[in-house]
Amino acid sequence: MADLAAPPRPAAAPQPPAAAAAAAAAAKDLFGETIEAHPPWFRPEAFLRAGFDPDAYVAELRSYVPLESLAAELRSHLAALRAELVGLINRDYADFVGLSARLKGVDAAAARMRAPLADLRDKVAAFRAAASAALAALRAGLEQRAAATQARELLELLLDTSHVVSKVEKLIKELPTAPSDSSDVEVRSVDKGYSGNDTTPSNVEAGTDVRETQSILLERIASEMNRLKFYISHAQNLPFIENMEKRVQGATKLLDGSLERCFVVGLEHRDAKVIYNCLRAYAAIDNTSSAEELFRTTVVSPLIQKIVPQNYAKAVSGVSSDDLEDDYEQIMQCVEKDCKFILEISSSANSGLHIFDFLANSILKEVHSAIMKGKPGACSPGKPKDFLRNYKASLKFLDFLEGYCPSKSAVAKFRSEPAYTDFMRLWHVSVYFSLRFQEIAGGLDGALTATISPVGVNENQMKQKTLLLKQSIKLLESLQSCWSDDVLIFSQSDKFLRLSLQLISRYTTWLSSGLAARNASDGSSSSPADSEWALSVPVEDFIYVMHDVNAVIGELSESGNFVGRVNQLLASCPIEVLTLVKQSILQAVEPLKELLPSIMDAMIGVIVKRSNEDLKHLKGITATYRMTNKLPVRHSPYVSGILHPLKVFLEGDRVHYLSEDDKTKLRRGSTDKITATYYDMVSEVVNVARKTESSLQRLRQGQQKRIGGSTDASDNIISDTDKICMQLFLDIQEYARNLRTLGIDAKEIESYRSLWQCVAPKDKQDIIQF
Repeated sequence: MADLAAPPRPAAAPQPPAAAAAAAAAAKDLFGETIEAHPPWFRPEAFLRAGFDPDAYVAELRSYVPLESLAAELRSHLAALRAELVGLINRDYADFVGLSARLKGVDAAAARMRAPLADLRDKVAAFRAAASAALAALRAGLEQRAAATQARELLELLLDTSHVVSKVEKLIKELPTAPSDSSDVEVRSVDKGYSGNDTTPSNVEAGTDVRETQSILLERIASEMNRLKFYISHAQNLPFIENMEKRVQGATKLLDGSLERCFVVGLEHRDAKVIYNCLRAYAAIDNTSSAEELFRTTVVSPLIQKIVPQNYAKAVSGVSSDDLEDDYEQIMQCVEKDCKFILEISSSANSGLHIFDFLANSILKEVHSAIMKGKPGACSPGKPKDFLRNYKASLKFLDFLEGYCPSKSAVAKFRSEPAYTDFMRLWHVSVYFSLRFQEIAGGLDGALTATISPVGVNENQMKQKTLLLKQSIKLLESLQSCWSDDVLIFSQSDKFLRLSLQLISRYTTWLSSGLAARNASDGSSSSPADSEWALSVPVEDFIYVMHDVNAVIGELSESGNFVGRVNQLLASCPIEVLTLVKQSILQAVEPLKELLPSIMDAMIGVIVKRSNEDLKHLKGITATYRMTNKLPVRHSPYVSGILHPLKVFLEGDRVHYLSEDDKTKLRRGSTDKITATYYDMVSEVVNVARKTESSLQRLRQGQQKRIGGSTDASDNIISDTDKICMQLFLDIQEYARNLRTLGIDAKEIESYRSLWQCVAPKDKQDIIQF
């Protein structure tokens, strides 16, 4: 209060009221209205509201007022407020100074008010301390209560555990009290045939009831053991539990032994109720593997040992072979007869016994063991035929076992079992394919490296064969072997498809390399081994090659038997896979189709080469008619030999292996090239004769000019060139007639028309007649 009475004096002298009034009067416009000191968007009265929020106020104004303008206006308003406060203090300064004098007695009044407030403060502190103490006591009580509850629960758990252990021990002790031994003896006597006693049926029924009672009791014990395991799992590492561990282990051992004996007895007597109860007991204690193993050793193993010899020495000595087909048949009969009952029990609806897998862990596991011990050679891929036969028999056996699976999920579970995986590992199909690859591919490679020769003894036998060359026959045999039932394994079908494509490619390479070597080197000794066949065979053998290539293309085409056979074997695959397989085979045949013109060119080349030997005699015409008066009257003898090689080839005994289309191509191709060569040689002879005659005529004219003789005497003499052309004209007419005997019209050959224009007289240039 004293501080307020004597505030600091402002630095600037305040304005008197008269000056303030003058300033207010000056803040008016010409019309006498007060001028606003602030812009219209700034309202100072907003600061006086009870719920004024500065953040909201600034956020509202900043949407249309710059922050700089708002800050400047706020500073101006702050300055005005400070000026107003100073004016108020100056105006009432005397009152502020005298305020302390009027506040006498305030301290005494404050002291009187402070006493009850201090008393109230002490009472509140005492109450707070009491409340805190009560709260702490309450919390301690709750913690003790929770600890007591936990201890009680633990004690109850331990008591329950002890009670269950005692109950299990008591129930186990009750098991031997049942007269099971006597009943077993009575049942055995019945099995042995002692049926003369009248009390036998009742004894059997009594034995059955005893077994059923034992199995029910064992199932109950197993349920208690399952509960005991649950209790122990929630009370581990406790001294009480550790002290009871021996009792629990003893009870578990007694239960396992009793349950094993009861289950074995139930299996021996085919007692469905006993087996069902025992299986439920095994399921309750989560010990399915013991039940599966007991069934394997008790029922399955004796049956399999009778079928598959367990002594390998006997198998080696020849007592039994490595064939598994008959063994699997007997095993399937035994499964149908002696194992079906437990499979039906374990797969019964709403039984909860689906966790057992006797198919894999009992039957298949025992079969696997028997094969490994008694017939280890049955799984050896070193004997491909036996291996494939046994492998297919094994797949058939697995299909038989899967037939007992009640659902697709059961089949998937059966295939995921380790026993199934181990059984499939017996069959090394990849090694089998490698051996088959070497066998099939090596056989074809050996045939391709051999000398080309037709198969058969005589022509009549060859006419009955689709293929003529042993190489082609071996190719189709190899392709058919890849997809035969005696070779193919469906799981390796992709590899056999690749092998088929490789065989076709190998055959194509063998043909193309031979044709290329024949066309390029023409018999040189530096050709590769694959091309030797083409360098040494006569041209007539190319007929066999042409025939076989066409036959192979037809067999491997879309309408051939091979593609249909492959699609039939892969019918279970999706249509997209079948389409890709067919396209791959057809694509592999395309390079083989492209070799057909080369084979035809090889035959034509040999025929043309032989014809050229006779065409060489054409050059003798120049010597025959030079410097003589002899005129041609008939065609030359060499003409009849030009087409003789082609006639001999077409009249051969092998030409019937060519199709009519191939024969036409052969005739037309040969005659075109022979005629073209004929034209080249004729044009060369005529050009040389004309050049020679021109030279001689110039010499003759020069000599006559020197001696002053006349040059008109030789105008009526037929020149040597004309006589040569006359002879050649007669020759090409005969050649055209020979072509006609082969079914070829000489007028259609472009080179023959050029030949006609070269040697025909001027009056016969436009019309070709022969």
